[in-house]
Amino acid sequence: MQTRRIGALAVTTLLVAAACSSSATSAPAASAAAGGNGKVVNIGVELPMSGGEAPNGVPTLNGVKLAVADINAAGGIDGYKFGINSQDDAVNGVNNPQQGAKNITTLVNDPSVFAVVGPFNSAVAKAEIPISNAAGLIQCSPANTNPGLTKEWGGISPLTLRPTHPNQIAYVRVASTDDYQGLAGAQIAYQDLGARRAYVVDDTTTYGAGLAGVFVTDFTAMGGTVVKHDETSSSTTDYTGLLTAAKALNPDVVYYGGVTTGGGGLFRKQMVAAGMASIPFVGGDGINDGSAATPSSFLNLAGPQGDANTWSTVAAAHDIPNAGAFAAKYDAAFGTKSPGAYSASAYACTQVFLQAFKSVGKPDRALIRQYVTSGATFTTVLGTFHFDANGDTSQKIISEYKFDPTLNGGDWLFVKQVDFGQSAGGTSSPAASMAASSPAASGS
Repeated sequence: MQTRRIGALAVTTLLVAAACSSSATSAPAASAAAGGNGKVVNIGVELPMSGGEAPNGVPTLNGVKLAVADINAAGGIDGYKFGINSQDDAVNGVNNPQQGAKNITTLVNDPSVFAVVGPFNSAVAKAEIPISNAAGLIQCSPANTNPGLTKEWGGISPLTLRPTHPNQIAYVRVASTDDYQGLAGAQIAYQDLGARRAYVVDDTTTYGAGLAGVFVTDFTAMGGTVVKHDETSSSTTDYTGLLTAAKALNPDVVYYGGVTTGGGGLFRKQMVAAGMASIPFVGGDGINDGSAATPSSFLNLAGPQGDANTWSTVAAAHDIPNAGAFAAKYDAAFGTKSPGAYSASAYACTQVFLQAFKSVGKPDRALIRQYVTSGATFTTVLGTFHFDANGDTSQKIISEYKFDPTLNGGDWLFVKQVDFGQSAGGTSSPAASMAASSPAASGS
């Protein structure tokens, strides 16, 4: 689920995609923004963009905005200009599958929308895929990582998510999946940290429980022992009992499967208060959602964290082409040199749709869906890739980060990335950019 300083600005790439430059815009507002010249069509965006989820959704939406602004500045495509119809699936600050289902229905019923970037969270995707599949409206998620959305996994079958057209793919994603992300977390714990006894906690969400399950399987296969596996929820405010029992089992690493709004930051804070600060804490992209200065982010809620031995993974590449150019472009548009973990991924999803639009020549949902899922190669800020028969990206890269309290007042420092597409065990790229931090967002 995320990458910081991501995204290569490929100004020379034919179809750069993102949305308008202000926040969420409706279809009519997008038309007005285009000045009424030519034909205006919309890219739908479905993300969690308020409350505790804002550190995830807003930077991701910005990736779409940037791409849309770029293509419009270049004159659009074949007389068409592009706008955004954005929908927020956060309810009371937490991503909500029921709201996501309502939002995707809204986008399906907007005839100006020819494709959708999103959602961000896997549980929301489970609620949305049946609806977009029935309508034939293509979705590209920048951050979903649960494997069961696209392939048989953990009791989830993608065929059950596509009851109307089981053999028709209307959902793709540019994020790597949790079978790789959980393995990367297990490698950090067992190989990098030398841990042999793990205490595991998950927030019971589709993403969190699935990710924790992969970690347990892989850590055990490596020779490690899971001393206990607890489940919590976002309603939990006191972890003292769990932590007291876990501490007595002498774990040498704690793995958290879940998102910040599921309690991750508070859990880490109370873990420090319980005298467990020296025990390394490892999580997925669900906790990599900004610096300590970002309100409601994991690092903001977790506090000083004792010895700061906290790690996270992100289901996307950090070392993308022209990362510096993308960061500069993002800074010029939004006033920050640190794109969100999935800003570049959202930009890439938009590029995919615009390249399909260019090939098809019109906003025909059926033809655009067919092109995206045809196995065609796309050139994007993330590099060149295609989607396989399941809708998964051919890129299988996980990036790893460590909390550095001295970086920007407390931020995620990029350590290395592992390409699981290169070999069964993955190959690490050099941590050439140890000085460059990369806050990530929760892929979930």
